[in-house]
Amino acid sequence: MYDLIILGAGPAGLSASIYASRYKINHIIIGSIFDSSTSKAHLLENWPGEKSIKGIDLVNNFYNHAKSFGTDIFQENVIEIKKEVNSDSKKNIFIVKTNLDKSYQAKSVLTALGTKHRKLNIPGEEEFLGKGVSYCAVCDGPFFKDKIVAVVGGSNSAVMAATMLSEHTNKVYLIYRGESLRCEPIVLDRVEKNTKIEIIYNTNIINVLGENKVQSVELDNEHEGDKKLKIEGLFIEAGSTPSVSLVRELGVVVDNKSCILIDQSGSTNVKGVYAAGDITNGSNGLRQIVTAASEGAIAATSIYGYLKEE
Repeated sequence: MYDLIILGAGPAGLSASIYASRYKINHIIIGSIFDSSTSKAHLLENWPGEKSIKGIDLVNNFYNHAKSFGTDIFQENVIEIKKEVNSDSKKNIFIVKTNLDKSYQAKSVLTALGTKHRKLNIPGEEEFLGKGVSYCAVCDGPFFKDKIVAVVGGSNSAVMAATMLSEHTNKVYLIYRGESLRCEPIVLDRVEKNTKIEIIYNTNIINVLGENKVQSVELDNEHEGDKKLKIEGLFIEAGSTPSVSLVRELGVVVDNKSCILIDQSGSTNVKGVYAAGDITNGSNGLRQIVTAASEGAIAATSIYGYLKEE
């Protein structure tokens, strides 16, 4: 029986672990740093103390810090969380089951599972996944050396993916359904000055075409007189949705964006269940590494108080 199980090994979960270790909370982490969106970031330039750092390097720093306290980190996938009430103490006990047919018990749970990629749900997207369609420019970009690719999306992540891909490819189309990109001005300046990147506004991709691999996409508006655009890779950066299905089964309340509702302590409406990071409605919806780390630290501190009280 642990005091705490942390679900997720991104900045929120690992920061929570560091603080939990300092509070001498007996805990484990279940998750992999490679599931964290931070690990897939090409370059980060808004983490205090690091002018520029690769995402995987930063999350590795988090991981090594957490491990330095002797914390066990199990790289497993959680498939079920159950809540039971102890017949003697009348207190909540949480049972976490994983894909390796293992079960772990704890007095409290912190979910920091982040978000999952939002799909376009268009013909060819699933068929060509791994055959030209990708959700990770950092992971797959080097495989498209000297090729022509497209990125879908208008946020910071889409623009940064296009910029990174331009280092490997001959040309990058940045396709966005809106009239202007939704990214930071400093990031916009870079993409607009990049001669390898062409931005196509007010356009959606409606079909992915090819034989054994991606060869083109179909657009809902003409580009240079043609609705078919020849490319060899399609990188989808259409946003993300919180990974809340596991905790919703516990009765945890979410908002209309499927973000877990937390109070200022990181607590949910279910006693003993806490949440931190991109999965929550906290930090005014900023969803940055610095806010995820902050929420993790706050939650761990609150869990310490909860355990002492219990």
